Amino acid sequence: MCYVWTWVLMIGALSDLGLSMSARRFIPEYTELNAHDHLRGFLTGSPWLACAISTAIAVVGALGVMMLGPWINDYAVIPLYLACLAIPIYGLVQVQSGIAQSYDWSNLALMPFYIWRQLALIVLMGGAYLLGFPTSATTAILIAVLTTWGVSIGQFFVLNRKLKNKVAPGPRAYEPRIWLATSLPLFLSDTFYQLLTYVDILVLQQFSKPDDVAIYFAAARILSIVAFVYYAIASATTHKFTHYHVSGNRERLASFFAETVRWTFYPSLLACAGILAFGYPLLSLFGKNFVSGYDVMFILAVGMLARAAVGPAERLLNMLGARKECAMVYAIAFAINLGLCITLIPRFGIEGAAMATSTALVAESLMLFAVARSKLGFHVFILSKRRSDIVGQRKSDRR
Repeated sequence: MCYVWTWVLMIGALSDLGLSMSARRFIPEYTELNAHDHLRGFLTGSPWLACAISTAIAVVGALGVMMLGPWINDYAVIPLYLACLAIPIYGLVQVQSGIAQSYDWSNLALMPFYIWRQLALIVLMGGAYLLGFPTSATTAILIAVLTTWGVSIGQFFVLNRKLKNKVAPGPRAYEPRIWLATSLPLFLSDTFYQLLTYVDILVLQQFSKPDDVAIYFAAARILSIVAFVYYAIASATTHKFTHYHVSGNRERLASFFAETVRWTFYPSLLACAGILAFGYPLLSLFGKNFVSGYDVMFILAVGMLARAAVGPAERLLNMLGARKECAMVYAIAFAINLGLCITLIPRFGIEGAAMATSTALVAESLMLFAVARSKLGFHVFILSKRRSDIVGQRKSDRR
């Protein structure tokens, strides 16, 4: 289940080819420039374009499972086929969330997928157990697919109802080539970001027993609450970077980003301290063997706090035109993580996976700091205090 759903999370996050991220770019820009025809075109066309792309990816994925079937563990084949059914809706939900975040509808953007879906998954799995159905990976994946489709369709209707009240009806101008041309560099950056995020699980699967993978997955997912702080702040603020940039208000942009770094780091620090303090009993809820993952949580916490210390710097770089540099940062960080995972996991097991990931996150944060400083003239570290550290003299390109 952990291995299969990791593939779903990674591929699903990439299945829109970056359109969800470009929503934070185009919607504020079209609104600021009063390009209402283009705004209506993007709001209508981009979700269906993403859905079509993700459907094609799902078909290719199913064909890949069929071709690689002889080399895949028997217990994973059916869950992988079922997982392909979740991919088509991922493209749609990704873009819907990007649109909702661009209008500051954070609850609509995040709660369906990250709250209501999880609750529905727990309730349905509990119901399956009480009714005597096997609580196997196949059952879990099937329920995960059903809940993903259910909350995404609900989000679709609510979002479109709210958009009718926000955007006046009128003609629509569709520019799919421009959307994709802007989205693809963001997609490249996000691809390396997702690979960096999930490569530890995928490599661990090759060198360790399923039980070890489950222990590592549980420890990492408990600590991922810290990462959710980072993600929530980044999702709520990215479109504002574009707004201040397009309006030419560089000083406000710089001070606003400095605020987002503080909003990201200090709550992350508190969340990290709380989770580590109760990590042992939390892991024991999964079973007595899972407490062996407690050390993993401390190791991963170093990398997560390093990432939080520079805030959503990659979003700032992407929105202000430094997309290639941002993609290069994540490519290097992914290579570091992959190389260290292959080197350390056979020797240190799950602790080796944690050391590899944490080291890559520290390297990523240092590189983002350096690029933001040299390319945009922004000082993005949490300890920045002086005004001259925050507002650089360099003028960034609008595109």
